[in-house]
Amino acid sequence: MSAHQYDEGHTVAGWTGFGIATVGTSVAGLGMCTVSGAVIAGGLVITAVSVLVTWALHLRGWGKPPGRRPREEWGMRVRDSSAREGHSGCVGCRLAGRGGRGSTAVESASGAGARREAEPAAAEFGG
Repeated sequence: MSAHQYDEGHTVAGWTGFGIATVGTSVAGLGMCTVSGAVIAGGLVITAVSVLVTWALHLRGWGKPPGRRPREEWGMRVRDSSAREGHSGCVGCRLAGRGGRGSTAVESASGAGARREAEPAAAEFGG
């Protein structure tokens, strides 16, 4: 039995964006410590670049669609073949003009079903 039973979204796009964002926030933190507005601004720019790089990699197929993927697509080196058409329910794809709201199967599965699953958890925690 594997240690990871679920697809946690470990992708090239995610890890690359995380790495760049880590550098950006570290630079911004250094700017805070040295009281340098220019260094803080530089760190914030690097952090913004991480968002753009992650988005670009997602659109090129190195990210993952919303929700779970089939087990054979869990590896980081597996590209997402459906990225070119766009993912239904994906904000990044919608911003790029891909994957409009036309596909209701995924949206209905993630919409009403997700709310039904969340209700018992909310009741359990008193929410």
